[in-house]
Amino acid sequence: MDVTGSIALVTGANRGIGRRFVDELLARDAAKVYATARRPELIEVSDPRVEVLHLDLLDARSVTLAAAAAPDVTLLVNNAGIATGVSLLTGELDKVRAELDTHFFGTLGVIRAFAPVLASNGGGAIVNILSVLSWAASGEANAYAAAKAAEWNMTNGLRLELADQKTLVQGVHLGAADTDIMADYDVPKIDPVEVARASLDGVQSGAIEVLVDDASRFVKASLSADPAEFYAQATGN
Repeated sequence: MDVTGSIALVTGANRGIGRRFVDELLARDAAKVYATARRPELIEVSDPRVEVLHLDLLDARSVTLAAAAAPDVTLLVNNAGIATGVSLLTGELDKVRAELDTHFFGTLGVIRAFAPVLASNGGGAIVNILSVLSWAASGEANAYAAAKAAEWNMTNGLRLELADQKTLVQGVHLGAADTDIMADYDVPKIDPVEVARASLDGVQSGAIEVLVDDASRFVKASLSADPAEFYAQATGN
């Protein structure tokens, strides 16, 4: 689909990758951008094409109201998320559930609400911001990794289910971006604008999967090898 002239809705648009998506959509001449967040008062607006909406992935009513308020959407960007940093084995189970409720059930709820909207507007596209941890575990973020793995295959499943209505479903993978959610991690980080640019380039070309950085390309390439090799590198053993 053509990003120029599109009408987009971005979740988690108050900061980080979501905010950069809003900026990049405007730079590419989107007709309108619905910028949404759990706390919409934190969204800064400097362009009349931006409309701010409340949308909380864990509040089904807010999702329903957002879909009703944005009946013209042609591009949905699912960016909102959390990172609790808890262990699967010893972390608080409520926090593990929160990861799944947010990344899997929350994102799925938004897509279920907006799929009919996209269908009525010609099909459009859905972008899901995923992670290299969709494919690999990490000692510091295993609950997040499990939730992202579920979201990844949910993305694949919905791609098949939405094909008949001509909706592109894109999964975007990256290692780490320089955002608040990654502030406490001492790892190489890319500028979040690179995520938005790579994804929207992919929307324009019809790409169903976008690997933004070297980390995502390395992990994806490792999937066809013996996993013992990958985890030996990851653990240093």
